[in-house]
Amino acid sequence: MNFNSCKLFALLFCGLTLAQVDTGATTDDAQLSSSSDTSTIMREFREKLQAMETRLVGSENQILELKTKESTKVIFSAEAGRGDASIGPFNTDTTVIYKKVITNIGNAYSQSTGIFAAPVAGVYYFSIFYHASGSHGSMLRLFKNSEEIVIAHDFQSDSDRADNGANAVFLQLQHGDQVYVQLAANSHIWGASHSTFSGYLVGQI
Repeated sequence: MNFNSCKLFALLFCGLTLAQVDTGATTDDAQLSSSSDTSTIMREFREKLQAMETRLVGSENQILELKTKESTKVIFSAEAGRGDASIGPFNTDTTVIYKKVITNIGNAYSQSTGIFAAPVAGVYYFSIFYHASGSHGSMLRLFKNSEEIVIAHDFQSDSDRADNGANAVFLQLQHGDQVYVQLAANSHIWGASHSTFSGYLVGQI
């Protein structure tokens, strides 16, 4: 083998070696690129899965809340009690305690205090009715906490043997708000079933 042949052989050997090195590098780069793509796909999948789980929990909570609202029932009706005896007149405004409970679904009305306490936030309907003689004036005031809302009133009259009065209202209440009825000073109503206080939950908000 002459010098030129040896030189050609050496060049061919070096070329093959460099080609193998380049091919190996290309393969490694492809593997690294593939691994990076897989990691990105898995990360995006986990993020989407977590977002779906969050939305699912939110939907379940909303359904549970709606079921709770639908199942909450608040209805009460009570009469003044005390037989046919007159309640009042008193020297000061006095909370009327409707002692005989007719209905009290939800136990929101207290027959010991005469106060209704809202168990849930919502819109409620309340009504008051009284019967009284004409010998004294009659005035009932319905309160929400310390705020006077509506009045049922009639003046004293020597010509009327008996008087009736009533009023009703829708009230938006928060949990714990109190609703009660006061008999104004120097006025009166009859007891028993002649005078009533009623209310119910129209819907939660």
